Amino acid sequence: QVQLVESGGGLVQAGGSLRLSCAAFGRTFSDYTGAWFRQAPEGEREFVTSISWSGLNTDYADSVKDRFIISRDKSKNTAYLQMYSLKPEDTADYYCAAGHMRTTTPWAREVRDFDYWGQGTRVTVSS
Repeated sequence: QVQLVESGGGLVQAGGSLRLSCAAFGRTFSDYTGAWFRQAPEGEREFVTSISWSGLNTDYADSVKDRFIISRDKSKNTAYLQMYSLKPEDTADYYCAAGHMRTTTPWAREVRDFDYWGQGTRVTVSS
């Protein structure tokens, strides 16, 4: 069992930056593929980015490529999402997710591919 706790959300102006954190408790987070998803008001949960258990492989949705960076610190059992050049359309609840490396590849993009989820942190980008 893995418990995930996100933090770092808030209100930011368009063009600004924000860093989200995802702290993992329970099993060793480094055995898991990590990911961030987001869900806009009245929208479906969508893939943002993922990172392999080793940290060597990452994947990004086209909408955030070159603006967002995912990383992980194994020593802190924490994953991060650094967001730059934020746009109003980035406004959403952001969720951290994890799936064991045996069953969830670094290229997984579907909600069903991930077994564990955080409670979400809200990001609001004003225009």
